[in-house]
Order: sequence, then C-alpha cells, then structure tokens
Amino acid sequence: MRRLVLAVLSLAFLAACQPGVAPLTDEDIAALNALRAAGVEATLAGDCDAGIALYADNAVVLPQDEPTVEGRAAMRDGCAADEEPPPQEFTLTSLEIDGYGDLAFDRGTWSWTGAAADSAEAITFTGKYVSIARKQADGSWLWTVDIWNSDAPFPQPEQP
Repeated sequence: MRRLVLAVLSLAFLAACQPGVAPLTDEDIAALNALRAAGVEATLAGDCDAGIALYADNAVVLPQDEPTVEGRAAMRDGCAADEEPPPQEFTLTSLEIDGYGDLAFDRGTWSWTGAAADSAEAITFTGKYVSIARKQADGSWLWTVDIWNSDAPFPQPEQP
C-alpha cells in the first residue's frame, strides 16, 4: 500500500512539473492586481453586480461563518438579502501572487471599517484571504474560488 501511495504521489508531482506550463507573466500579475482592485472598488460602492462580474459563472465562495456559495446566481441571492451598507473603508493587501498556465492564486490580508447594523459607531476588523483565479478563453482572469476569515471575532460596538 505504501508503494502505491508513493507511486501516486510521484506521478502527481511529475504531472505538476510538466514542461510547457509557463509561470505567470508580468501581464498576468497586472491583470490579477486589477481584478483585486476592481473588487475593492465594487465593495466600497456597494455594487453587487460589479463584484459578481469578477467571478466565473461556477465560482465557489467560502465566506466566514456562512454556508458555501456556489455560482453567480447564489451570489446575487446573497447580495439581495444583504441589508448592510457598504463599508466606509476596505482594503485588500496582496502578500503573494503565484501560479502557472491558466491558474493563479492571490493570498493576502484585508481590513474593513464600517458601521454595525445596529449602531452608527464605526468599527474596524481585519483578516486574511486566498483567492484562486482562472484565465478565460479571451485572456481575462476571473475568480473561481474565494475564501476569507477574520483575525478575531467580529468586534461589537459598545452598548449604551
């Protein structure tokens, strides 16, 4: 059994190292940076449609403390149910972008500042994310998997 597992792992490693699968180009990295920036812009504007347009039709989103969201239609349903105002401030800071061929990932941190639903007091919280993108047939990039979580529990505003 150990030999079988070793053989499968060896084949998987060799397949991942196939010649002809090129690393990301400078243009790819610039496109991924622009994709992330467009997401920040859509979030700050509270523009769900613009945000959803950055994802592939079959994208999977894994939000913190919520069920998995699969596909653009489910993302739209989530936006329609969201009554929160857009954040006052929102940043995504990429720490690493890498990939090969038509698959890439972006790993980084985020910061969100806004009013809680039941308070006018602004609160800030931070966290980290990993997003996976796939290059489309037209050369553009779209997010296919997105996961994020906070560094600490959601801060609660002081009660009067």
